[in-house]
Amino acid sequence: MGILGRTLILLGILLIVLGVIFSIGVKIPWLGQLPGDIHIQRERFSFYFPLTTCLLISLILTLVLYLFRR
Repeated sequence: MGILGRTLILLGILLIVLGVIFSIGVKIPWLGQLPGDIHIQRERFSFYFPLTTCLLISLILTLVLYLFRR
């Protein structure tokens, strides 16, 4: 039961962190508008892939997880 309890606590903390990120994320106007984000818009077609934003978020999460594991 000890491992299950720790897992549930970690999942709860993860959900809280994700909730904070989503609520703050809409207030950051440049997020998703960085140079390198791909946006193609045609007459009846629109394609958007936030490449640079994904790389930046991945780098930040990697650094945070690396610091927590040490």
